[in-house]
Amino acid sequence: MPARPPLPPFTRDSATEKVRLAEDGWNSRDPHKVSLAYSPDSRWRNRAEFLSGREAIVAFLTRKWDRELDYRLVKELWAFGDDRIAVRFAYEWHDDSGNWFRSYGNENWEFDGEGLMRVRIASINDLPIEESERKYRWPLGPRPDGHPRLSELGL
Repeated sequence: MPARPPLPPFTRDSATEKVRLAEDGWNSRDPHKVSLAYSPDSRWRNRAEFLSGREAIVAFLTRKWDRELDYRLVKELWAFGDDRIAVRFAYEWHDDSGNWFRSYGNENWEFDGEGLMRVRIASINDLPIEESERKYRWPLGPRPDGHPRLSELGL
């Protein structure tokens, strides 16, 4: 299995790069592509759901992005250690009735020596918002360079 740089042990720069690569992957909304950043036996807690393995990750992300439409995400490094990274994030999406939400949360990540995430623990809260309150209006896909980060948006 190929390595997924940057590899542990992390520096501030490499941890920041790892966070941005994860954000870009999730903004692709491609479950198969995203799953390749995780070890084959990766363990997740996402809200109250517990997953193990890439097949479960693909199934989870497929369900997620079938429900969370026009999904756009910003992640920001919070802290890091040798093989661990903590991030905070906010994403915006709407349901099939046109109701908009901003979902806020924190993730704790642990990586193997090949740079694959072996543990992901996510805590997330959803806030209903009006369409006019949206802060993420770029075309679907990666966040454009120069778009404000969470701290710059006051999130």
